[in-house]
Amino acid sequence: MRAVHRILGLAALTTTIALLAAAPAYARSDAAFMKDAAHAGAAEIEASRLATTKAKSAEVKSFAETMVADHTKVAEELQALATSKNVKLPDGPSITQKTELKLINAGDDDKFDARYAKTFGVKAHESTIKLFEEAAKNAKDADVRAWAEKTLPGLRHHLEMAQALPVAK
Repeated sequence: MRAVHRILGLAALTTTIALLAAAPAYARSDAAFMKDAAHAGAAEIEASRLATTKAKSAEVKSFAETMVADHTKVAEELQALATSKNVKLPDGPSITQKTELKLINAGDDDKFDARYAKTFGVKAHESTIKLFEEAAKNAKDADVRAWAEKTLPGLRHHLEMAQALPVAK
């Protein structure tokens, strides 16, 4: 009889541990999205700040100023959401994004506008839109999903703006 109780106890403990381990997996995927979004936003802000001073084209400078303002607002919203979910966000671009920032800043200054527009205007927004579409569809937390859905139209508009820049073609 003791053996049966032990087996039942171990089965209950194993089931409880499995359930506890599975629950944070959802939170981890939402947390990973928030962290990736924070990296993307920080990279966009940093690249756009650089473009406000280094770009030669008035159109590119104007686009960059809009990106700084819009992505700063989005970053503040994301920070509030992450805080409410007990998620600590990174405070800057990822290592890959830092490399991309160095690459757009290197080389011929006459080609900076094109490097910025193509890398952080078009390519980064395409990637970020995919990230947000995935979260809008699959995030487990309703608040995270709603925030991703709410943010997508602005990101799509940014992509359209970037694609309209003559140097992005």
